[in-house]
Amino acid sequence: MEFSRFCLILLAMNFMAIHVSGLQPSRWLNAFATFYGGSDAAGTMGGACGYGNLYSQGYGTNTAALSTQLFGNGARCGECYQLTCRDDLAPQWCKKGVKITVTATNYCPPNYALPNNAGGWCNPPRKHFDMAQPAWEKIGIYRAGIIPVMYQRVPCVKSGGVRFTINGFNYWELVLVTNVAGPGSLKSMSVKGSKTKYLPMTRNWGANWQSSAFLNGQALTFRATSTDSQTLIFPNIVNSNWRFGQTFSSSVQFS
Repeated sequence: MEFSRFCLILLAMNFMAIHVSGLQPSRWLNAFATFYGGSDAAGTMGGACGYGNLYSQGYGTNTAALSTQLFGNGARCGECYQLTCRDDLAPQWCKKGVKITVTATNYCPPNYALPNNAGGWCNPPRKHFDMAQPAWEKIGIYRAGIIPVMYQRVPCVKSGGVRFTINGFNYWELVLVTNVAGPGSLKSMSVKGSKTKYLPMTRNWGANWQSSAFLNGQALTFRATSTDSQTLIFPNIVNSNWRFGQTFSSSVQFS
């Protein structure tokens, strides 16, 4: 990846202190963006949110890995962000006026062996998006490698309802929640078996929530609360004959 002298100068600036009044509404925030995963985004599959194959899960190539400052230990998985390149700072490296919406599907880890202006793009306290290459190239010129951006969180638009994939083993259920619209992320989950009351679940990693109850042979109901405090109930979404590894799609969705 080639980095220009101009871009390195930008990296050395105290970017968060730049006054941007009049450029964008106050809800827009400053960050930087790089890209990874190759021209087909094949290298973005998997990731720290646990979504696995982003193509088959419906996330496609408009995705990004978030720096520590944004990732929230997985709490931001599934959220959607609109980004635009700051052509007032880097006009030769921006596609002027273009905006793109990406979904948070991965984590961009810090590299403390490198300073921010030499590759430690995701070192705290930086706000940084390491975008899938096809998404990044919609707003930036390839040769730049890294660009200054502005971003804002936006509602996620999804087709169909929330999906639940049950992994784990006896006495331990690991439920991956995907295709969450609206806020895109969850702040709490609970599960109710046909023979139990509601039992709290905890975030294990990324978009995976765990329960330590023995729920085999029971129909399952999930109760989920999004990060904007919408609570939805998915009654008997999982039938009593469920098996580990199965995915269950609902007709219920966040707004």
